[in-house]
Amino acid sequence: MGPLVPDIISNEFNFIIALIMGIGFGFALEQAGFSSTRKLVGLFYGYDFTVLKVFFTAGATAMIGILLLGHLGLLNLEYIFVNPFFVRSAIVGGLIMGAGFIIGGFCPGTSVCAAAIGKVDAMAFLFGSAIGVFAFMEAFPWLEAFYLADNQGAVLIFESLGMSRNMWALVLTIIAITAFLATSWIQSKVTGEKNEWAKVSRSKLAGYIAIPLAVVLMVMITPSRDEYVMAQLEERAASGECQPSIIDADKLAYELINSYFEYNIIDVRTKAEYDSFHIATAINIPLDNLAELAYRPLFRQRVKTNVFYASDFEDAKRACLLARFHGDDSGLALQETAETFQDLFFFPDEMPEAPTRHQLTVRTFREEAARKMEEIQAAVSAMSQPIQKKVRVVQGGCS
Repeated sequence: MGPLVPDIISNEFNFIIALIMGIGFGFALEQAGFSSTRKLVGLFYGYDFTVLKVFFTAGATAMIGILLLGHLGLLNLEYIFVNPFFVRSAIVGGLIMGAGFIIGGFCPGTSVCAAAIGKVDAMAFLFGSAIGVFAFMEAFPWLEAFYLADNQGAVLIFESLGMSRNMWALVLTIIAITAFLATSWIQSKVTGEKNEWAKVSRSKLAGYIAIPLAVVLMVMITPSRDEYVMAQLEERAASGECQPSIIDADKLAYELINSYFEYNIIDVRTKAEYDSFHIATAINIPLDNLAELAYRPLFRQRVKTNVFYASDFEDAKRACLLARFHGDDSGLALQETAETFQDLFFFPDEMPEAPTRHQLTVRTFREEAARKMEEIQAAVSAMSQPIQKKVRVVQGGCS
């Protein structure tokens, strides 16, 4: 299902939704007391951990929600952008942010929230922020080398720790729950007030703890929607109830050189394998991405026949069956692998000393088919290239 933008929600309407969500977020901040510097800096002095609890709750909720949506096949996690990690600028930026927070009592977002209700100190904080932004912008040519130093790319914590995404979600959920209980105990010791969790019955407290843990464990234990669908298709295929239609290499080559416009050739290998070699006119949709919403119209159209191929015939069959599940009743799976197809037409074996008539006919056909497929691929590639305009020097006049 995801991403919602632009698959379901247009880019233009997305701005309206962002405006509404921004207003709602600001309202929630103010209602939570985040326009008060005393509440915000209470985290550093131990008398109010609302900030930590709110942001831990937001992070854990978003994390669990994303995992659940991905597990149900409603969100492709590969589409989530992760900012690159610049080590030096991250450390210095964190120090500046922390110092500004403890001195000014606001972070950039909460200062806007407080300024919106008329707090003069927040307005002064915003003014100082604007000066800092302008100074950084003007000084960027001198700071750029340091700012972009030690680029680690998109660093994911669970990959760095060598664990799965789901296992890290479980660990972080346990950390969040522990932090909630520990900070409540610290706050009660500092302020002398009764621990807020002591006011909650044990059954409710157990429920609050069990719900996020149960969701994460469910995602870890149960198969994802894509895994479930593929298991069902393979089970039906093994029983003979559902078998993909097969096409061999020579038949596909014949169809391509005579009516390539009637076929969608779909390469379900990785992009690197596709770039190394692909059949003429083929498009690349990796097998793991085949179930995405963006490709459903390709499976449901009735104008062209889809042909799937891979480095393994079993993967080609899986792709064909998955497309059939999403509405493609006429899809075909190539019997030969991509490597075998390449060898048959572009790197054929040596002919025997006394070839039969059939062998000569096949060799002649494959050589001619290889030449025509190269011409078709060149023509298709040229069609997708931008038109090159020649710049002509104007002559004449008084020069």
